[in-house]
Amino acid sequence: MLGQPDLAIATQNDFVQNATMIAGLSPETPLICDADTGFGGPVMVARTVTAYARAGVAGLHIEDQVQSKRCGHLLGKQIASVSDFIARIRAAVAARARLPGCDIVLIARTDAAQSLGLDEALKRLKLAIEVGADVAFLEGVRNREELVRTIKELSPTPVLLNVVHGGSTPDFTVEDAKALGVKIVIPAIHGIREALQSLKTSGSDVQSAMGMSPKQFFQVLGLDEAIQIDKVAGGETYNDV
Repeated sequence: MLGQPDLAIATQNDFVQNATMIAGLSPETPLICDADTGFGGPVMVARTVTAYARAGVAGLHIEDQVQSKRCGHLLGKQIASVSDFIARIRAAVAARARLPGCDIVLIARTDAAQSLGLDEALKRLKLAIEVGADVAFLEGVRNREELVRTIKELSPTPVLLNVVHGGSTPDFTVEDAKALGVKIVIPAIHGIREALQSLKTSGSDVQSAMGMSPKQFFQVLGLDEAIQIDKVAGGETYNDV
């Protein structure tokens, strides 16, 4: 988003701005966004939920690290108290209830397993579910057994899995995770890095473009929809594109 390491550098405004842009690309496609710790106390958490909902976000996850958080697959994470974490979830649930017709999905994320153990992490997720979280997210799942236990103990609440190659979690495929009962998978992002490396080493985007023309590229971004809007309004600007 900012080209910076995941060390709580991005602000709430940065997140909301990017979420608004991405959600606007395809409003009918559900978008899940990271909301870090909610960016402050209960009041800020509520403000975050409201801003995400107005941006068109379908779901967001709020975690239990301290405010000076870091990527969930780095070491040395500091964990907030249970009471602080549950206060964040309560604030999110209350904020959603105040928005007419709002159905944004609230995902409770815990990073506690790394330093406090799986039992503590599951306890936190169970408490979050009790106060209104819709989905559970155990960050840094270390093996298949932990994932299976998490799904079993939290059932029927859906479980989200974050897979980052080289991180704490094994390289589950989407099919692997689905077979175990995971309902949502956040896939790796290394495909972007691979395309950029290809451009750097070859000096050309021919390989990563895979034959895609500029028009086809813009069609991915909504070109046909924009042309249709112009036609409905009686315009002829884009008759030849």
